[in-house]
Amino acid sequence: MRIIKLSIKLFLFLILSISFFIVSLYLYAYFKPKTIIKNANTYYIYDINGNIVNTGSSTKKWVTINEVSKDYINAVLSVEDKNFYKHNGFDYPRIIKAVFNNISHKKIVEGASTISQQYIKNLYQNFDKTWSRKWNEMILTLNLEVHYSKKEILEGYINTINYGQGNIGIYNASKYYFNKDPKDLSTEEAIILAGIPKSPANYNPVSNYNNSIKRAKTVLNCMIKNNKITKEESNKLFKNKIDIYASNESQKLNTVMYYQDAVMNELKEKVSIPQKIIQQKGIKIYTNFDPNAQENLEKSIYSYMKNEDMQVASIITNPKTGGITALTGGLDYSKSQFNRATMAKRQVGSTMKSFLYYTALENNLTSSSLFLNEETTFNLENGKTYTPKNYGDKYANKKITMTAAIALSDNIYAVKTYLFLGGDKVINNVYKSGIKQKLKDVPSFPLGTNEIKMIDFAQGYNTLANEGKYIPLHLINKVEDSDGNILYEFDEQEIEVLNSNYVYILNEMLSNTTNDVFIDYTKPTALVIKNKLKEKYAIKTGSTNTDFWTVGYNPNKLMLVWTGNDDGSDVSITKSSYAKNIFADTIEQIHYNENNIKWYKTPEDVVAIPLDAITGEETKDPSRTALFYFFKGSEIVNKKE
Repeated sequence: MRIIKLSIKLFLFLILSISFFIVSLYLYAYFKPKTIIKNANTYYIYDINGNIVNTGSSTKKWVTINEVSKDYINAVLSVEDKNFYKHNGFDYPRIIKAVFNNISHKKIVEGASTISQQYIKNLYQNFDKTWSRKWNEMILTLNLEVHYSKKEILEGYINTINYGQGNIGIYNASKYYFNKDPKDLSTEEAIILAGIPKSPANYNPVSNYNNSIKRAKTVLNCMIKNNKITKEESNKLFKNKIDIYASNESQKLNTVMYYQDAVMNELKEKVSIPQKIIQQKGIKIYTNFDPNAQENLEKSIYSYMKNEDMQVASIITNPKTGGITALTGGLDYSKSQFNRATMAKRQVGSTMKSFLYYTALENNLTSSSLFLNEETTFNLENGKTYTPKNYGDKYANKKITMTAAIALSDNIYAVKTYLFLGGDKVINNVYKSGIKQKLKDVPSFPLGTNEIKMIDFAQGYNTLANEGKYIPLHLINKVEDSDGNILYEFDEQEIEVLNSNYVYILNEMLSNTTNDVFIDYTKPTALVIKNKLKEKYAIKTGSTNTDFWTVGYNPNKLMLVWTGNDDGSDVSITKSSYAKNIFADTIEQIHYNENNIKWYKTPEDVVAIPLDAITGEETKDPSRTALFYFFKGSEIVNKKE
């Protein structure tokens, strides 16, 4: 009996303690300053010209509950929070049920977030990296409940929720997917929109129509259970395919959202927004986005790949500033939001050779240095052998110069150079250039067998394009609050990490990938686009069975293009020219309206000598002559054997 009484007392004490704690939290939330919800987490993204690119939770129009379809409201409440009007921010019975189900299944199978909690997550959890998220979510949710009516909370929620395809808020979503005001949505359309926020990338009808309809039917079943629609009425729905308008006047490009997503990721990683700014004011994000460059990039991609199943990624930068002016992470954002430019790791192929040959120049080899080019099996220190192949199994069967090896992307010459120098020297220079990816020292290193993110690889190449000076790549130049106070500004300080003389010589050698005087046992790797290029570029191509790359630059622009399949499957060699042509068409069109496009100024300590392109010997044949560049005092003219 004493044990029973003691248990009852402990239970009552526990209940009273929990009740006291909950009441205290509500009182604490009540006496805290009222949370500002109308402007919270509002952001505006500006391009390089100061024009708005897109907006975040600041929708084109903040709609009231009365301006939204009743079917939509019923659908949202049924699937997201059926007890919305009964709880005070937290649905405690639902929480207990979810905990029980998750424990019994030994994994997370059910959540219990209310609309109030989700609204707070939308508003405040994106940027602040210092808060204890769960605790502050609780306090902010209670603050919301004690200071605002249920109607105001629901209204705020539907105006700030993510509906995919870059659409924030019910007004934007309704206009984008169905070209209608929210109040004019049909029952089916309203239900489809209500189902999207659970997973905007998977449930929006543009990316995956079938998934969106499957999700809509789940929402419909919830409406039936909550008596928001009858079984008879539901049987009449989704009998025919729903027309999706999917056009948004503020989003003319299919790829621009990849840039915006990258901007938001950079904002989260590099910028700490003060709590009061998040709560009370919007923020302005000034970027390097060049709409002209993005438009030309997309136009070029679609001219070659519109009906292709393979994917594409590209980054364009201003080498002098490190600003990323255009970016696409895929062929079509509406079909895949995975950003291949910033997230995917791929083998870079022979584009890695640029860093190899810079290191060679730095270590007493010259542009005319010779290695015998023939099919070769290398005996390695670990007792193993390595037999690289040239493209098409073509070999010169004679000695060739470094300049020729670059123009022709010769693998035998590259591996010989790598083993001669030692991998540590090459990899150290790769890291110096700004590439952070951990790299493996293997004989195939110069053939690009390491996997690297394009954004990381672009950083290294930007250093080469900027004459050996490192400046961090960035999308964001400045962030301000709504009053114009600067919250963040990019520091444009650059650091010289590579020798500018050797970088210049390398860049000159890379310009020969479109030079037909190097035609010999094979052709220069970018010769196919020579007639498209009016300006001079340092170009390096790279290919594996699964990846095709083109990287090219001059002092004004750097551009990287990758094409391949997401699943890593082989790509037909007939599609190898896509990356080259996309590069050529895009960069020339961007330069079309620009003035003062110049090549790099020759350093005082660098001299040029006309020699035979392949052998580095003296020649009087203009069809075989190329300029070889040397650091003064290191000039080598090869003698005929």
